Amino acid sequence: MDRVIPGKYGLLRLVHGGRARSLLQMGMDLGPPLSSFPCQIKTGILPCGLRLVTVQAPHLHMTAMGLFVRAGSRFEHESTNGLSHFVEHMLFRGSKNYPNSLALNHAFEERCGMLSGETGRDYSLYQVTMHPGDLREAMVILGDLFTSPKFSDIELERAIVLEEILDDFDERGKRVNIDDVARDIAFPGHPLGFPITGPESNIRGFTRADVVRHFKRTHGAKNMVLAVAGPVSHAKVMTMASRIFADLPAGKLVEPEAPPAVYPGGKLKLVPTDSSQVEIQFLFRALPDEDADYPALVTLMRVLDDGMSTRLHYRVCDRKGLAYHVNAGMDSMGDVSVCDVTAACAPKKLPALAAEILAILGELREAHITETELMKVKRRYARDLEAGFDDVEGLAAFYGANLLFDRPLRTPIHRQRRMDAVTMDQVREVARRVLTPENMITTVVGSTSKTVSKKLRSLIKP
Repeated sequence: MDRVIPGKYGLLRLVHGGRARSLLQMGMDLGPPLSSFPCQIKTGILPCGLRLVTVQAPHLHMTAMGLFVRAGSRFEHESTNGLSHFVEHMLFRGSKNYPNSLALNHAFEERCGMLSGETGRDYSLYQVTMHPGDLREAMVILGDLFTSPKFSDIELERAIVLEEILDDFDERGKRVNIDDVARDIAFPGHPLGFPITGPESNIRGFTRADVVRHFKRTHGAKNMVLAVAGPVSHAKVMTMASRIFADLPAGKLVEPEAPPAVYPGGKLKLVPTDSSQVEIQFLFRALPDEDADYPALVTLMRVLDDGMSTRLHYRVCDRKGLAYHVNAGMDSMGDVSVCDVTAACAPKKLPALAAEILAILGELREAHITETELMKVKRRYARDLEAGFDDVEGLAAFYGANLLFDRPLRTPIHRQRRMDAVTMDQVREVARRVLTPENMITTVVGSTSKTVSKKLRSLIKP
């Protein structure tokens, strides 16, 4: 059995039968060690209760500011599903001092920034990037938006949201977004299974009073985090934000519903549509962030899909020509995560495509990944971390989102060390925990004949 011991610079040496072999001896140079992280992470709490995290990055020339909110489909009920996304849209309609969308957007863009908003399952984000000298003015606008939103023109915004979600449905009104269909099966009746945009019936029925009520419930100071990254001073940002957000109501912390104890794996869902391609997704319930095997899970997913030389793309696309594109992804929400493998192909290729993907997953459960694969993942992970030193929006997003849910604010070197400790044994064990037929939900969206469906059912056995 292989084991791993620390090596020089915090890298690894693999030990076989008690004999240490350095990475250089194996011809697997990981490159130069990770550079020193040129940022300081500091946190604070404003008098109104809003938490603040700054990433002081003196080497950068831009500043990113984001408000992270515990608002998303996970914090909704069936009757309110889609309301967080609707509130996000309505916020762009203006505020007290910027009374319409034109005035609001012009105020940001005049300072060469642009306010962007996004809603996920577990949080919403409102972010703007600007020159460091414009931070105060941009924060004033953002503060006005969150302390005195207008929520006007609801019918106009309703029409826009309905247009946005058209891609999620076919011409008969059937939901065909494969992520939404799969998660509804994985978490039936639970907010984790709700679509982010909500059902059309909810969107058509939301009133301005519903928008205001949900905003007050989810967008209070105790339910948000302000993140600022760039060449900034924590003390100055703290003073500035304390004044600008002084009138922000404290509100109450909104807690998400715990994940269901039972996961209905081993299921196959066919959603027939008139399409020239058929899409397939294998969805697995995975591990919480703080699980000891979480770094091994990240490694596993990168072995599957992190470039065109990884297993999925090479085997499915380059070697067998079963699909133009295939990808593996992971959606982590703190106390639970899901992993998926998704691909699209011509309907007649579906059984062969499914069989090849399932074979790859089976190999990961039954045999070790190679040393070459493991070292490549660690090398690319380290270089991705280092590239992030220059990503001002990414720095704000990582630390803002983690503080929102009280997760560790790990520095890049800490994250690298967690990955460096991953062994081939751990990757195989996490594959055995996660990538099992009993833990798999298979969803197919597209046109499939009876013959293709029968072949597919014979492959999908828990």
